[in-house]
Amino acid sequence: MDGAATSNLIWTTLALADFAIKVAALIILPRDRKPTAAMAWLLTIFLIPFLGIFLFFVFGGTKLPKKRMQQQAETTALITERGSALELTPLRDQWAPWFSLVERQNRLLGGIPMVGGNTATLIGDYEGSIAAMTEAIAGAKTFVHVEFFIVSWDATTTAFFAAMEAAVARGVTVRVLADHLSSRKMAHAKETFAELTRIGVAWAYMLPVRPFRGDRQRPDLRNHRKIVVVDGRVGFMGSQNLIDRSYNSKKNISRGLKWQELVSRVEGPAVTGMNAVFLSDWLAETGEDLWAENVPADQVAFDTSAAALECQVIPSGPGFPQENNLRMFLAMIYGAQERVIITSPYFVPDEAMVYAITSACQRGLDVQLFVSEIGDQGPVWHAQRSYYDVLLKAGVRIFLYPAPYILHAKHLSIDDEFAVIGSSNMDIRSFNLNFEVVLLVRGETFVRQMRAVEEGYRSAGRQLTSAEWDAEPGKSRFLDGLARLTSALE
Repeated sequence: MDGAATSNLIWTTLALADFAIKVAALIILPRDRKPTAAMAWLLTIFLIPFLGIFLFFVFGGTKLPKKRMQQQAETTALITERGSALELTPLRDQWAPWFSLVERQNRLLGGIPMVGGNTATLIGDYEGSIAAMTEAIAGAKTFVHVEFFIVSWDATTTAFFAAMEAAVARGVTVRVLADHLSSRKMAHAKETFAELTRIGVAWAYMLPVRPFRGDRQRPDLRNHRKIVVVDGRVGFMGSQNLIDRSYNSKKNISRGLKWQELVSRVEGPAVTGMNAVFLSDWLAETGEDLWAENVPADQVAFDTSAAALECQVIPSGPGFPQENNLRMFLAMIYGAQERVIITSPYFVPDEAMVYAITSACQRGLDVQLFVSEIGDQGPVWHAQRSYYDVLLKAGVRIFLYPAPYILHAKHLSIDDEFAVIGSSNMDIRSFNLNFEVVLLVRGETFVRQMRAVEEGYRSAGRQLTSAEWDAEPGKSRFLDGLARLTSALE
């Protein structure tokens, strides 16, 4: 065969392969995928077919292996069975009908019921929250369960590690879970996990990406949860990782960036739900079943004062067939009667969330959004900005938290009665790709604490006006739109 014929054969083969890829994409991609995500993948594959199909095979699947999905279903069923026998919500008859349905939906999807008799305190000081967790560990008598997206042994967390070491020395069982890729890429990662081993902590990676050992799930499916449970009676949940507030990053340090967080310290029956989430993750990563060690909710101190809170722990992530956190957020926003206040460092909502927020404005509610003035992740920051125009036009008041701080707190308050705090951002990644956990709270005393935090954000930052936004240069708008398009590649 001469050179011309060979060349023609190669180009014909490539053209046929290109055509086959595009036809297959049109058939396969729309199945079980949101239209926005399907369109984004189709556009990618049509523009760069060979690279696009490679990226799809690596990043296109949003679910875990079948065995892991089955295990999560069994765990949820177990939690549901144990929780169904408990009736720890004596104020249930005071719930608004819409809220009763939200609680039922959360319980159906995540398995964990709402329980009363809790107390909770918000901690907005970065070092102060680590100090509070350290103090709780120092008083541990039976077990300590620690789960973070990022774990790092550094100057800020030294006392926390020392408290774990002291707990182990006095016979307390200490277990630690850390997300594999996120913790391993931090500075001094090798020293961090060597230190955990040295002090006698039982630890494991979450969602390890080790293809040669059989761990082949999509590499950007991550466990983003942040939980600390001590003796099954004291728990911590929020946005903060176990690391210095600069994340020990040279880039962050050079820019002077500091993370601003919010953590809730909880006592009462709700801690059992927090521990159940940890135990399910421990079982998934180690194969070790520790359910016998869980402290039942009806054996935890129950606060009967007027200030007691009703709380529900809501886990979500690719292990669940539904988007538990997104469905809860939507239901809460649609149930709001007076105001909706959202705080999210990475605000990249899907279409349903945009409709819920703008509909709240159209119903006459006071809707506010707190985000950072600057971003630490360029593509996400630009994608977030692409929503400002429609939000401002709808009547959302957007407040920008000032540099050099990254407002990393993640919470929502509804009217004067309801609040949500946890690890979940209001973005597509948290809805579909990350394991998350949030705490839904019913109680005016807790919401008053959150209102004080929100007022602090408002006083420290500034409101973004429509006139200011309209003056944004075209180049920035182009980057915002491009980032928004790629954010749908889930």
